[in-house]
Amino acid sequence: MSAPLHEDRPAGRGPALPDTQQGMRRRNLARVMHAVRAEGSLSRAAVASRIGLTRAAVSTLVDELIRTGLLEELGPERPGRVGRPGSALAVSGHGPAGIGAEIGVDHLAVCAMDLRGEVRARAVRHGTNRGRSPEPVVAELAELIDEVVTAAWGERLWPAGLAVAVPGLVDRDGRTVVRAPNLDWHDTDLGALLPGDQPLTVDNEANFGALAELWLTEGTPRDFLHVSAEIGIGGAVVVDGSLLRGTRGFAGELGHVPVHPDGPACGCGGRGCLEQYAGEEAVLRAAGLALGEDRVGLLAGRAADGDEDVRRALRDAGTALGIALTGAVNLLDPRSVVLGGALAGLAPWLLPSLEEELARRTAGPACPVSVSPLGPQGPLLGAAHAVVRGVLDDPAGVAAHS
Repeated sequence: MSAPLHEDRPAGRGPALPDTQQGMRRRNLARVMHAVRAEGSLSRAAVASRIGLTRAAVSTLVDELIRTGLLEELGPERPGRVGRPGSALAVSGHGPAGIGAEIGVDHLAVCAMDLRGEVRARAVRHGTNRGRSPEPVVAELAELIDEVVTAAWGERLWPAGLAVAVPGLVDRDGRTVVRAPNLDWHDTDLGALLPGDQPLTVDNEANFGALAELWLTEGTPRDFLHVSAEIGIGGAVVVDGSLLRGTRGFAGELGHVPVHPDGPACGCGGRGCLEQYAGEEAVLRAAGLALGEDRVGLLAGRAADGDEDVRRALRDAGTALGIALTGAVNLLDPRSVVLGGALAGLAPWLLPSLEEELARRTAGPACPVSVSPLGPQGPLLGAAHAVVRGVLDDPAGVAAHS
């Protein structure tokens, strides 16, 4: 079962377990799963060494995880080791899978991810969702979910839960979209609209993008500020490996930080918000280009070809990002800033002015800025991996519900 990300505990960790023999067993099962997943393959003896349990205790736990299909034996370890070779263990490529979904302003996407973190099925549908009521959009999403789940069953995978990324504020109940300005959705209960009884988590797309960065990208620090873009600008703050959510769960709304208080009106009701200067459509308007489907590809192509209007628009967007980020960096002191989403594809032309603004305005040493290798796939992958993470954190709970 997926660990709900809206609860007040570090994201990705399973439910708090009582200090009983049963609770200790469930925690140790999770420790075994995480140890094997981290290394790719390990023997029982190596697992025991890593988590500090006896070989006998680990063998009992491993046997249980093999019986429930969460671990599998690969055969004897490579030759050359001293003593009797042990059997190498690996996380199973079959069994429970995380189903991740994304509702974007101009697309819908769904994927199935196995416990190894590999995407085994994917479906995407392009087309605007702006101004459409939630019901037909969610109905189309449900069709894509059915398509991906059917394909996953063909790979001997079954859905352990569903996580949906949305471009808006999500209530702490983990299912209600309180406000999504670029979709014009208000108080929309996705749990009531999506069919089925599998565990559901809904969260902001920037939060899932940040979690994907934390979980799936090597070398990412445990303290960083994640910024992503599509039509709007999303932000998420990770502190000590956990999302900073705020009292109502709305922390990280960087796109609605005012850059120029007397600037153009924003869909949120304010004026001069960051997304009015650095969102994809805002940059296209500033460059004098018509809106289209592949906005990032158009901007990157024109910029690479030397189009000075596009380059100027991207420099100005980088400056606006630097202004907004300066406040966040001065307030939060993150170890780094990570650009994800569409911003990753435009980084060569955004970074110089962004970094210049940060260096000029930041009170302390300049905060390093990096570009996410996940790009626009981050929210979808983060959503799917949130379900996978829940399985790894509480494998006994999954086995009980399979």
